Amino acid sequence: MALIVQKYGGTSVGDLERIRNVASRVKKNHEAGNEIVVVVSARSGVTNRLVADARSLHPNPNEREMDMLLAVGEQETIALMAIALHRLGVPAVSRTGGQAGIKTDFAHTRARIVKVTAGDIREQLSEGNVVIVAGFQGINQHNQITTFGRGGSDLSAIALASSLNADQCQICTDVDGVFTADPRIVSTARKISQISYDEMLELASLGSKVMQSRAVEFAKKFDVEFEVCSSFNNKPGTIVKKEAASMEEVVVRGAAVDKDQVKIVVSQVHDQPGTAAKVFQALADAEVNVDMIVQNIGHGGIANLTFSAPLEDAFRAEKAVGEILDLMGGGKVEGVDRIAKLSVVGVGMRTHSGVAAKLFTALAEAGINIQLISTSEIKISVAIDVDKADAALRLVHEAFELEKEETVL
Repeated sequence: MALIVQKYGGTSVGDLERIRNVASRVKKNHEAGNEIVVVVSARSGVTNRLVADARSLHPNPNEREMDMLLAVGEQETIALMAIALHRLGVPAVSRTGGQAGIKTDFAHTRARIVKVTAGDIREQLSEGNVVIVAGFQGINQHNQITTFGRGGSDLSAIALASSLNADQCQICTDVDGVFTADPRIVSTARKISQISYDEMLELASLGSKVMQSRAVEFAKKFDVEFEVCSSFNNKPGTIVKKEAASMEEVVVRGAAVDKDQVKIVVSQVHDQPGTAAKVFQALADAEVNVDMIVQNIGHGGIANLTFSAPLEDAFRAEKAVGEILDLMGGGKVEGVDRIAKLSVVGVGMRTHSGVAAKLFTALAEAGINIQLISTSEIKISVAIDVDKADAALRLVHEAFELEKEETVL
């Protein structure tokens, strides 16, 4: 008998027929003698509808009330899933994130987990119940509902798997695993059989929609090995695990593009020590995630700063920068432009040279201009025009021959 944590995303439970499909899958695992914890997302489209309803009433709704509202989506799914299992003769109980013992900090709409007690899940499992948990949510010390942001059900599943010391953790989604690129854009994209936490973390944070990056961070920290697999078939998925020596044989593991990015240009700032520190501290205080940064060489005591940030942070970023520039008595936000971030990732980059040259050459030969560059040990990202993003991803995938089992420069 194994303790299995399975997470099913919004498309996997998108309508009643798909909920029945998941219930049937869970029943088979339960009948095999396994203890099952199922973490579910809101049904596809529900969260977007709730957000739209809120914003039709107020352009910038209160974040506490948004948490209260958005948590409804997952709570609908847990009840429907439990009812579907009851119909199949499977004992099941539903639990909210708070009832599952997921404790968070006080940051509404982007809360971080501080502790997971698992509530009464172990007791329910011992009584033979399947436990259905609402993903994406927890409670803070004031017993207020908090949510984790988009993709937060992944984090719920990984955190519960860690707390329960689960034998298996599966992230069940609408694709067969993690691919070398988005197969909806690149027809030759190949499923990856195994990938390191670091590679998965980079891909998740760089535009891959398969996993939430915070969930991968949590898995790495607590060494939770998990599988990304399909909820619609029984094919083997992609195992996400500790890095193994053999993984460095593949130089580039995958490529990703994120079209939900903005480039913000701050002009005419004072070219003196402390200016950049004040600007980026203001962005940090506003909880804006800054990625690529360029500061031009100053002339006449004046310089320009350019940085990228997620599209969803654009309003807060522009507001925070504008306020700090007013206090500093100089500078202005020159422009906020939509861009795409194209990236290649692979732990083999640590020990192989030539990746940047191959990437830049491929883009140059296609006439695609690079606006910003960011690197780490295992990734290279560039900012490009958003209307060239898909073509650039296909081009880079071909240049690094990612359709093959290994990539060798």
